Amino acid sequence: MDIATRVYNHKWKIDPIIRSLIDTDFYKLLMCQSVFRSKPDTQVTFSLINRSSQVPLARLIDEGELREQLDHIRSLSLSRGESTFLRGNTFYGKRQMFRPDFMEWFEGLRLPPYHLERKGDQYELTFEGKWHEVMLWEIPALAVLMELRSRAVLNDMGRFELQVLYARAMTRVWEKIEALRGIDGLSIADFGTRRRHGFLWQDWCVQAMMEGLGPKFTGTSNCLIAMRREVEAIGTNAHELPMVYSALAETDEDLARAPYDVLSDWHDEHDGNLRIILPDTYGTKGFLEHAPDWLAGWTGIRIDSGDPAAGAEVAIKWWQDRGEDPKQKRVIFSDGLDVDKIAELHAQFAGRVKVSFGWGTLLTNDFRGLVPHDALAPFSLVCKAVSANGRPTVKLSDNPEKAMGPADEVARYKRVFGVGEQERIDVIV
Repeated sequence: MDIATRVYNHKWKIDPIIRSLIDTDFYKLLMCQSVFRSKPDTQVTFSLINRSSQVPLARLIDEGELREQLDHIRSLSLSRGESTFLRGNTFYGKRQMFRPDFMEWFEGLRLPPYHLERKGDQYELTFEGKWHEVMLWEIPALAVLMELRSRAVLNDMGRFELQVLYARAMTRVWEKIEALRGIDGLSIADFGTRRRHGFLWQDWCVQAMMEGLGPKFTGTSNCLIAMRREVEAIGTNAHELPMVYSALAETDEDLARAPYDVLSDWHDEHDGNLRIILPDTYGTKGFLEHAPDWLAGWTGIRIDSGDPAAGAEVAIKWWQDRGEDPKQKRVIFSDGLDVDKIAELHAQFAGRVKVSFGWGTLLTNDFRGLVPHDALAPFSLVCKAVSANGRPTVKLSDNPEKAMGPADEVARYKRVFGVGEQERIDVIV
């Protein structure tokens, strides 16, 4: 596929940014089913948050074009082939992962309305409604804004300039893949949907990983690409679940219990490799110290903020203290990874645990230094649940740079979860 020519001749109705409701991360669908079953009446508001305020999205992206793309997403519904894929395929060794009642609802879904408003150089984009409906806006909303920003930068480039740009970017990806080839026992997946350069580019990166890494490449978080390229759809759960459960808590005691209530519900629904703990929403150390013993029997843990090596060491000691063999546990690293850090973490932990990597933005959006003023450098854009049933949500993370929520609620959560001083780490993506 000649991506440069496709970009040069862009007609978005032929090449829409989001072309399917399953052009999303697999974990969103798993969580959606869980929410559909356990919290069907919860009202949630999601909001776009640009952590990289130096990127003036409202100056770069035309509001009319943004609305056109968002309206297009609202017109989408599952195709017959997509429904068959979700109903009949085997995910994580399990057939009929998605229950008939959930699939019947999903097949009739159109995403609910959005609210878009320009505030200075940024956009305020929010989604309000039933949790299991509005949560499916998160990934496509992020992908639309990221790709429209890419298109704005590329818009004035000529055909040959675009060809050279993509040739350089392809070379960079392939050089990374060649470096990863030399790592014995590597297990790595694409986690790059939400902040990708564009759909065509993510699809190309997945194909490059398939060819270049063979069985070391374990799959992609993107459901549509997984279906089309016949690779595994990868994903478990995210911070959204404990953030909303915690916001619904009536008392401090309920709040302290909420992150474990989430995983109790998850435990009832999933087994095996889907039982992966994401412990850092309110601090990994405190989460593990107060975790019920049954969680130690889960398959593994995902490290998504803070110092990844320190987080893995804490997890290893926790398993050891509870009589579990860390060598039988999986540790998934997924925060801001690139080749050097992947190699370093693999060397440090291979043989001590089962090591896996979810490689995101610096796989699917590494155009750093390839255009003037570094105008295609990745930036940190998120779309988070900010309230549930009218109550604000909070995220603390293992890195205070990723914390979010009203100051008084952040202070309360720190008290309830015993979070003290934390090391600040620059957020790239």
